[in-house]
Amino acid sequence: MKNIVITGMGAVTPIGIGVADYWQGILDMKCGIRKITRFHDDDVPITIAGEVDGFDPRDYMSPKLAKETGTFIQYAFASAREAIEQSRIDIDAEPERIGIVMATALNGTTEITETEKAYSVDGKKKVSPRFLPKILGNLGAAQIAISYGIHGPSFTVSTACSSGGDAICVAAMLLNSGEADVMLVAGGESAHCPVIMSTLAQAKALSKNPDPLTACRPFDADRDGFVMGEGGGALILETEEHAKARGADIICSLAGWGNNTDAYHVTSPRPDGSGAVKCMQDALKKAGMAPEDIDYINAHGTSTPVGDPIEVKAIQTLFGRTDFEAPMTEDIRAKIPPVSSTKGNTGHLMGAGGITEIIACIKAIETGIIPPTLNFMTPDPQCDLDFVGEGPRKADINAAMSNALGFGGQNSSIIVKRYEK
Repeated sequence: MKNIVITGMGAVTPIGIGVADYWQGILDMKCGIRKITRFHDDDVPITIAGEVDGFDPRDYMSPKLAKETGTFIQYAFASAREAIEQSRIDIDAEPERIGIVMATALNGTTEITETEKAYSVDGKKKVSPRFLPKILGNLGAAQIAISYGIHGPSFTVSTACSSGGDAICVAAMLLNSGEADVMLVAGGESAHCPVIMSTLAQAKALSKNPDPLTACRPFDADRDGFVMGEGGGALILETEEHAKARGADIICSLAGWGNNTDAYHVTSPRPDGSGAVKCMQDALKKAGMAPEDIDYINAHGTSTPVGDPIEVKAIQTLFGRTDFEAPMTEDIRAKIPPVSSTKGNTGHLMGAGGITEIIACIKAIETGIIPPTLNFMTPDPQCDLDFVGEGPRKADINAAMSNALGFGGQNSSIIVKRYEK
């Protein structure tokens, strides 16, 4: 298996645009969740979400392209631009050896609902010719490829909440198969619209907490549901051989990756967490690592009453716990590294979250600081782990794992580690 490294990162999030501002927002324990400004509808029961503030697509693309793209594409494009610029990759020199994997869970849902609403009340029944290019999931990859002249493999991954992690898996497989030397992984999500917010509220999946700043409470005893978010993320992956040959500045290594499905339920993970356990084990096997080699886990941690304890059980099982009727033993507890979820800062970024959360892992390795779990105040006996609730914590981090558990039973696990020449 080839050594794969990361040479570029990009982020658009509710707590900061650009990787530097995103990371500083995490360190400052900033919360980007607020009252939704994208729409006003008194019939929608829950209208708080993590919104990107101060984003102008014309800062990252031409005014013409900004008119022709949906918001989720714009976030992916802006993130990709930052990652490409950091990587200093010469695309023109080898366009056929560079590929793209796009990640999005909900594609252009917002544009679809807005267009249908306008169509229903407009006697002329006209739809913009830009409608399809704004909503199709693969158009994010296509617009980036057209703008930068990228001619290599192009795929779009839509596996609900694990789309970002799964896109990294696909990119790693393409690099290992020799289909490309460089892969851009980009994710984009923006689905704050009455239809999506209403269906999630009716399903009792969203937090009913009226205070946006404390609504998302991963692993806390008082959590009552997740909070929608939006944004984009991007990574440049390369084979180590290629990166070294062009003199790239290598940020870290992609050590391992795992993907599988629970085959259990469309919205709930397996109660015993066995699918997530196997996924983490697969990632560790590819990395040639043991569980004890992981210094930090960035959990999926969405703040749901059902999902959070199942993820905790999966992590505890990975580190050797077998008896869940008895209290966790101190020897097992000592093996499990600190865990946190950054969704308290941003909300759930869906398809983009698997990428931005890997970026948080990379920055943790770079800086020696573990991101805190915002709003973790009341421990839950069902969630017995070290959740770093007090604030950013200094630690020596050589390797970090990021997990994502998606609707349909999708699981992804990504491991990054400090680069060693």
